[in-house]
Amino acid sequence: MEWQPEPESLRQLTQLLNSTNLADNAVQQQNNQRLEQLSQVPDFINYLLFVLIFMKEESPMVRTVAGLLLKNKVRQDFASIPPQVLDYVVRKSIEGIGDSDTMVRHTLGTVVATVVALGKIGNWPEILPRLMQLLDSSEYAVVEGSWDILRKICEECDHELEKPLSDGTRPLNVMIPKFLTFFSSDSPVLREYAISTVTLFVTQRSECMQPMIDQFVVELFKRANDDNCEVLKEVCKAVVALVKTRPDKLAPELENVVNYMIHTTQHSDPDIAMEACEFWLSFCEQDELVESLKPFLNRVIPTLMRGMVYSEEDLLMLDNDVSDAVVPDSIQDIRPRHHRARTHDHHQGEAAGGAPHSDGGDSDDASAGDDDDDYDSDDDDIYSEWNLRKCSAASLDVMSTAFGDQILEYVLPVLKEELASDDWRIKEAGILALGAIADGCMAGMEPHMSSLMPYLVQWFKHEKALVRSISCWSASRYGKWAVYGAEPNTIKAYFEPLLAGLLEAMMDNNKRVQEAACSAFATIEEVAGIYMVPYILPVLETLIRAFSLYQRKNLIILYDAVGTLAEAVGQELNQPQYAQLLMPTILERWAGLQVDDQHMFPVFECLSAVALSLGPGFKAYAQPIYQRSVQIVADTLQQSQQASQDPSIDPPNKDMVIVALDLISSIVQALGTDSQALIAEHNCVALQLVGMCMVDAETDVRQSAFALLGDLAINCYSLIQPQLDAIMQQLIPQIDRNHSHLNVCNNAAWSAGEIALKAGGEQLSSYVNPLLERLVPLLNNENTPVTLAENAAITIGRLGLVCPAMVAPNLEAFAQRWCFVLASVRDNEEKSSAFQGMMTMISANPQGISKAFLHFCQAAANWQTPSPALLEMFVQTFAGLRQLAGSEWESSIGMLDPQSRHVIKERYNA
Repeated sequence: MEWQPEPESLRQLTQLLNSTNLADNAVQQQNNQRLEQLSQVPDFINYLLFVLIFMKEESPMVRTVAGLLLKNKVRQDFASIPPQVLDYVVRKSIEGIGDSDTMVRHTLGTVVATVVALGKIGNWPEILPRLMQLLDSSEYAVVEGSWDILRKICEECDHELEKPLSDGTRPLNVMIPKFLTFFSSDSPVLREYAISTVTLFVTQRSECMQPMIDQFVVELFKRANDDNCEVLKEVCKAVVALVKTRPDKLAPELENVVNYMIHTTQHSDPDIAMEACEFWLSFCEQDELVESLKPFLNRVIPTLMRGMVYSEEDLLMLDNDVSDAVVPDSIQDIRPRHHRARTHDHHQGEAAGGAPHSDGGDSDDASAGDDDDDYDSDDDDIYSEWNLRKCSAASLDVMSTAFGDQILEYVLPVLKEELASDDWRIKEAGILALGAIADGCMAGMEPHMSSLMPYLVQWFKHEKALVRSISCWSASRYGKWAVYGAEPNTIKAYFEPLLAGLLEAMMDNNKRVQEAACSAFATIEEVAGIYMVPYILPVLETLIRAFSLYQRKNLIILYDAVGTLAEAVGQELNQPQYAQLLMPTILERWAGLQVDDQHMFPVFECLSAVALSLGPGFKAYAQPIYQRSVQIVADTLQQSQQASQDPSIDPPNKDMVIVALDLISSIVQALGTDSQALIAEHNCVALQLVGMCMVDAETDVRQSAFALLGDLAINCYSLIQPQLDAIMQQLIPQIDRNHSHLNVCNNAAWSAGEIALKAGGEQLSSYVNPLLERLVPLLNNENTPVTLAENAAITIGRLGLVCPAMVAPNLEAFAQRWCFVLASVRDNEEKSSAFQGMMTMISANPQGISKAFLHFCQAAANWQTPSPALLEMFVQTFAGLRQLAGSEWESSIGMLDPQSRHVIKERYNA
């Protein structure tokens, strides 16, 4: 006998569901409380399913709400729901698949897909055959409902569909041929479903898809001129997927494909045009195809440039020339921010004399992010989704990188026409295009910039805010030319007007212009570096004025601009007049922020950069900043521990721990050995917290903890020495041979080297072998990321410096790779101490370098200006090796390249 609901409970549920769309907040709260109570009833799932499927007298909205509650309940409590209940949900949902209401059908599809995704397809082997069978139904609603479930299952279970079931068949081998037949369905909805679903498996390079890829291409191109817009969008997405995964299948018909995409990029429907425009982005990333685009550039480039003009729909959202600087931002206007933990990196420039920083996250790919973000800066967040304008600009950018100055013969005529246009929208698109080609065509644009840059600066004052904002962005893309241009008077003629124009634009009464100008200014600062020094005072005066003008969203960018200035000018900022102008303003805002305020991240990052730049000059401000940072770490760790013990407590945001640890690191670096007194004054609580953070569950917390540990070792070793054993017990396991958490491993390896230098051989001897057991395999593994290999090599060298008798016997095991890795590292104190260690080990075990002799010579030759002490060590080392090699010395040296041979003989008397 089928389950039946209890009438009164069903009545109460439907009454609650009917009132869910009432606007009264009090009623909504009461409903939520009552629903929460009902959800504890054992048959609650069955009640929701009953309303969804059988209560056709209720409105589709009520039935849909019941279905969404059902889906959420299944997702939340899946592990505790009896299998027979799940079976009942799936069976009844499929029976109701042909419901007359589309919204109800799609909700049923969501419910089934959720159950199948959580429980795996193998637990319901009858589902796929039944749905495939229903695709042949004569009732459209049944076919559409079946398709809706199938496409959702394909999205949720794509990898599982690739695997054989218990009978040995792979579901996709049966499904894809059937799906392809629907490319020619009479129903545009079913054509759309079919193309989008099969494209999913093309995108994911499905093994089952490959034998059917030719048929897919044939069926796809039959839809190239489909009369339905949604189908056309899916066709364009499918072509883009083929470009990315199977460009060989497009090559035979490339001319036709390119012509089709040029035509479709100009479609009257902007959504179709945008999907087609993605083709050019993907095309230029395919090395084997990109050159074949040359014959079409004369048509593609003008098409892209036309696509950059604001549409009427864009302007309805964006064309706002009001003076809105005094209008407070809403919370929705501000994007969430995440702090990136600090990583020790030998390739990054040092910030104000402190330890280098990296933008990478805790993964092997520490790339800087998506270049497409460059095309978000000119639009307000209210219209921040990807659109034809941004896609066209990004495509032109990528094309300029692929073809360089070759595209200018097609860009410049259009650009000249657009920049001279009286229509501000066309002029604005030209300015966007000018910025888009900056990276790829800089050399070719240089002869034109002396006339273009003054126009860009002039347009900072254009009557239209959108023109003012895009002009700031475009000008910043040519910042390097303005600073380092070929003309002798570049700074006076171009950089100073650009800087003055941006500073003035930063004070614009339109928030969008403020944002663009401030972002552009930060870019210029970064490019100009030390060239910013003569302008520190007027820049600081403008920044301080901006603090009183900007609303919350733009303040975030302003903090970044201050931090970038500090990084650009370094210790030149350490002048009393600058500190007295800047620090009270920052500290006033910093003191008024609550821990959960989104501004805490940018303010802490700003203070970190300023501290490093002020150096000893930061001492007057350090005490309260250090104290609050330590308190934030302590409070957050305590809250985290409480949350782990009590599920009702929400865990805190550990990003605050990361940003506070990084600020403490900056304070320690700024104050140097004077930071020891500051830490001791607060009972060395920071050291205890660092110990806790080094074993925290979150990798970014551990990453920053080990960065701080290295700084403490450099500046405050006497404080950490009593805890050395506990520290090393925590540190050594984090040097992971598989570098699963790259930046944690990186910082742990670096901090071990700093500790080694301070601890000396007697204190460190018991940790040398455990460290070598981890560092040497990391160094010798050619798959180890470069920065980690460099840190491993430097730390091994430092271990050899303080404990040569323990490390030198292992010299042959790592010497060749060691020399190869460090040969290309820039000369600095870290590399110098590592080489001193290497030469100390060679003295203890000369035979250990024999197989790596040529690599050692190459590394020695690569030193630009070795210090007198290091030079003397090289001379002594080569003298000892020459004596040991005897008659073989000249033949060994003769194997070097001429330049290296000359350096070794002349500089090192060898």
